[in-house]
Amino acid sequence: MDRRSFTRTLTLAVCGITATKTLAATGNGLNILLITADDLGYEAVGYLNKGLPDLTPNLDRFAREGLSFNHGHTNTPICMPSRSTIACGRYGNTSGMPGFIHLKKKIPTVMQTLQDAGYLTGILGKVSHSTPDMQYQWDFVRDYGEVGAGRSPKLYKKFCTEFFQRSEREGKPFYMMVNSHDPHRPFHNPNGRKLKNAEEPSKLFSPADVVVQPNLPDLPEVREELSWYYNSVRRLDDTFAAVIQALAESGQRDKTLVMFLADNGAAVPFAKANVYLASTRTPWFVQWPKVVGPGRIDEKHFVSAVDFFPTVMDAAGLPIPENLDGRSFVPLLRGGEQGDRNVVFKQVDYLIGGPARPMRSVQDEKYGYIFNLWSAPEANYKNNNEGLIMKAMEADPASAERVRMWRDRDLEEFYDLEKDPGCLNNLAQNPEYAALIKGYRKRVRQWMVETKDPVIEQFDDQASAQKRLAYLKDDYPSKPSFMPQDQLDEIAAKQKKKKRRK
Repeated sequence: MDRRSFTRTLTLAVCGITATKTLAATGNGLNILLITADDLGYEAVGYLNKGLPDLTPNLDRFAREGLSFNHGHTNTPICMPSRSTIACGRYGNTSGMPGFIHLKKKIPTVMQTLQDAGYLTGILGKVSHSTPDMQYQWDFVRDYGEVGAGRSPKLYKKFCTEFFQRSEREGKPFYMMVNSHDPHRPFHNPNGRKLKNAEEPSKLFSPADVVVQPNLPDLPEVREELSWYYNSVRRLDDTFAAVIQALAESGQRDKTLVMFLADNGAAVPFAKANVYLASTRTPWFVQWPKVVGPGRIDEKHFVSAVDFFPTVMDAAGLPIPENLDGRSFVPLLRGGEQGDRNVVFKQVDYLIGGPARPMRSVQDEKYGYIFNLWSAPEANYKNNNEGLIMKAMEADPASAERVRMWRDRDLEEFYDLEKDPGCLNNLAQNPEYAALIKGYRKRVRQWMVETKDPVIEQFDDQASAQKRLAYLKDDYPSKPSFMPQDQLDEIAAKQKKKKRRK
């Protein structure tokens, strides 16, 4: 290489380094590590529920060393739409993703916004469910098979280490989303089918170890399946420990905001894919060195998935995009107070299969109100979270009304969550609560107005079951596709051309 070429090459290299440093200097350079569990119920974390066995020792330690929210929630408690809310800071109606669907329109996402600000972005597991914009390209990606069916703590640590080293090498702050596939079904049954490359949990549990959550009956089969669930929860805890260890070994823990939460409740009846307390309440733990002190529990403020995006931007010293439905809770992380944080709004529209099942809910510390647009005799609600537990309930005469509620539901439900956290006693028809219910109904309606909810007319016309069911059958939007609308339109146009040629 001649001297002129060498000088030019050196200049380009220096410019490249300078450009990288300029990008990395946008904001305050705070690293963001989000760790999520797939289908983890609030009731399964030992730190929050002292009666449990030695189930989540690493999560418990992390919580004791930081801040835990007693009222942390997801907003759409089912897989992909829940993760879309995390990524976009919008409810399903305003993002256009109320079900298993990717973005149809360009709106800001947390990963794209941070990447544009100079962040290195990475993801482990649940890639499709956690990437609402199909056009978005993560800088670092390892999915299901590469991380041992999303159930290998060793592989999670390996790839986290690789990513953290790359961040250090490139001089960029990072946004890393680590998604465990535990404790999603299939639960770890020691005598059952083994997933390829999945590791054994560090501890196994028996039916006698189980503390049956209040939304389920205490039956032998329920205990048996919950013991398998516990095994998967323990492996999640193993994975969490491996990720935190990789962060500590990277030397970047002191400049990293770490959050842990679940996408929805446990994959059992009356939890995931519904809007009960057990459906949306999630462990939400935060560590932020020099900001969040140890041993803090926020027992007052409600935070939910829709708040994650603006909070991350605020913490990183970056502008918060306009028109988000959530708002930053950085003031709470700093030990302050915030008003208007006493409720959470929830919705479900589409399950992974079957007809639409629109549900709307508002819940505060004391009460929970639910509207089930699809409620009808023989509606026959089903999802893929039933397993041994629902079979046991169907065979148990004492659970007959509970099973009826699961399948057909009531149009409205209202629960005293302090006395009845399992949501066993529906108070909607109790005249003593009529005035109270009216207030909660009004509150959820206002939220529906603000989010331009397509079912608001049916909500207002609750007396007419015929109209509601006709709407579901004829006018409700068809089941969404994984493809954005422009791609669907392009495919439809090509099909029309083919028909014309024929």
